[in-house]
Amino acid sequence: MKRICYLLVAIISLSACSQVKPPEPFGPVPSERQLAWHEMEYYMFVHFTVNTFTDKEWGYGDEKESVFNPTELDCRQWAKVARDAGMKGIIITAKHHDGFCLWPSQFTDHSVKNSTWKDGKGDVLRELRQACDEYGLKFGVYLSPWDRNSSVYGTPEYLIFYRNQLRELLTNYGDVFEVWFDGANGGDGYYGGARETRKIDNKTYYDWGNTHKIVRELQPMAVMFSDAGPDIRWVGNERGTGSLTNWCLLKKDEMYPGGDFARILGEGHEDGNYWVPAEVDVSIRRGWFYHQNQDSLVRSPENLMELYYSSVGRNSNLLLNVPPDRRGLLHENDVKSLLDFRELLRKEFETDLANGKKVNATSIRGKGYEASNVNDGNPETYWATNDFQTASDIIIDLGSETEVNRIILQEYIKLGQRVQKFKVSAFINGEWKPLIDGTTIGHKVIRKFPVVKASEIKVSISKSKACPVISNIELYRAPGK
Repeated sequence: MKRICYLLVAIISLSACSQVKPPEPFGPVPSERQLAWHEMEYYMFVHFTVNTFTDKEWGYGDEKESVFNPTELDCRQWAKVARDAGMKGIIITAKHHDGFCLWPSQFTDHSVKNSTWKDGKGDVLRELRQACDEYGLKFGVYLSPWDRNSSVYGTPEYLIFYRNQLRELLTNYGDVFEVWFDGANGGDGYYGGARETRKIDNKTYYDWGNTHKIVRELQPMAVMFSDAGPDIRWVGNERGTGSLTNWCLLKKDEMYPGGDFARILGEGHEDGNYWVPAEVDVSIRRGWFYHQNQDSLVRSPENLMELYYSSVGRNSNLLLNVPPDRRGLLHENDVKSLLDFRELLRKEFETDLANGKKVNATSIRGKGYEASNVNDGNPETYWATNDFQTASDIIIDLGSETEVNRIILQEYIKLGQRVQKFKVSAFINGEWKPLIDGTTIGHKVIRKFPVVKASEIKVSISKSKACPVISNIELYRAPGK
């Protein structure tokens, strides 16, 4: 009996030893809230306030509340368009620099409660929250730190005022997926009738650490955006362009909203000690708010496709602004462009040519980390090499000569961002022909190349901080050359 027990123990021990351990996380890794944000990829920005009716981009803060009077406001239309366009959420300018609040804030008179719209009984945020719920979208808020209407802006009292408004947004409108903090701070304004210039030290004035604690307490799954995070960073421009080299990492201890950091925000820091990925914010029009004279200047579906490749395709999320007009509706020209873009996107990625195809790799960590994990459709599986094996090839056998001109690559970012250099090649007429040279991957990169007719596609990881962990590879034959 004793011999049998020893034998069982030996078998169990041998089995345990034969199991392959997963790679250890390397460097900073995303939080649960950040992982959820990465999966959103594409969502809508809505700039809407008194500026819509005064034809300005930045309100001075002295606008009469009565000027805000949309005649047909319909947040359900916004949400339906967003959903039909393939977006996953909406972030609204709850308060822009003019200080006008789209909700009936109890801390200011400069809000919808004193507007003509709905005799002061309306609440844009409430209507948008309900519309987002109806159409399966997430809801986010923009709360400008600068307030050109507030008489106490520039004094310590303003922090109490600002945080009270933040609490209203985070407690009265359900789950919030993102809180957007702008970097424009201080300057001339109405300031309760003072009509003067007020400047603040944007590095210290807002005491951001304590403001961030409010968000963490009231909305623990919300990510916070600013030039420096703490969760999501600005990409450094408003052109809709992410960087080809794009680390989700940042050394942010010395950074703050409104600081002069644009030159480094595109690429991030390869040796960053925090996970702070980039968000690309850009408008479908030349301005952020609606202006009638821009009705003919809406971005084309083809241009939106280029924005998609230069944002989502470069390891960033795309926050596309679509401003409602004076009716309170998304303009017909904007809607048409968005829906036509959605159709282009569908055709671009219609059939994954790599799905279910045989995959081999020059190095495999062991059972559970096979090369076939990259095209099994499961984001929780991944191909990995042995520890310290930081260069390896993975080859997808297409079975026959197949036309291809797009590739999607994704790392298993729960274990960190690792890849520093990669290249893609095609097996054509008995030899490997280079298609792409690349640097970082991260959550997702999408790359174009001229149409080739190949029997195999090879992804070569030539440099990585630690063993590569690749969760997904997709191949497509998009329309065109």
